[in-house]
Amino acid sequence: MTPGTPEHGAHAHQDADRSTAAPPGEPALAPLPGGHDAAEGAELRDIAEVPSVEVITTAAVHLMSAAAVKCGLAEDADAQQHLDLAEARVLIGALAGLVTAAAPDIGNQHARALRDGLRSLQLAFREASVVPDPPGQGPGERLTGPVR
Repeated sequence: MTPGTPEHGAHAHQDADRSTAAPPGEPALAPLPGGHDAAEGAELRDIAEVPSVEVITTAAVHLMSAAAVKCGLAEDADAQQHLDLAEARVLIGALAGLVTAAAPDIGNQHARALRDGLRSLQLAFREASVVPDPPGQGPGERLTGPVR
C-alpha cells in the first residue's frame, strides 16, 4: 500500500479519529460505520433497545403534532399564523400511510389510538379548508377511506 491510496487517505484517517475507548470495566466499542462517533454510537445502541411499536407511535405523534399546528390548532395566540394547509395535507398523508402500514403489526390498542388521532386531524383539516375536498379526496383518505 502506498500513501495516497484509499487505505491511507481520508477514510482511514476518519476511522482512526473515531474513539472506541470505553469507560473502565466496559469493552471497547468497534469503529462505527458512516462517520458516527462514540456518542452517536451510544444513541444507536439505545435506540436498538426501543421496541418497534414505540418507534412507530413516536413518529406518528410527531406527525400528528406537526399536522395539528399546520391545521391552525396550536395552543398559542398565534395559531392562525401557523396555518398551512398544503403542509398539513402532506403530514396527514404521511401519517395515514404510517398508520395504515403499521396497524397490522402494532396491535389493535395502539392502532386504534393512532387511527382516532388521524381521523381527528382529517376532520380538522376539512374544517379549516375554505373549500373542503370532496369525500374520499381529503388528505390520507385514499388510504383510510372517506372521513365523516
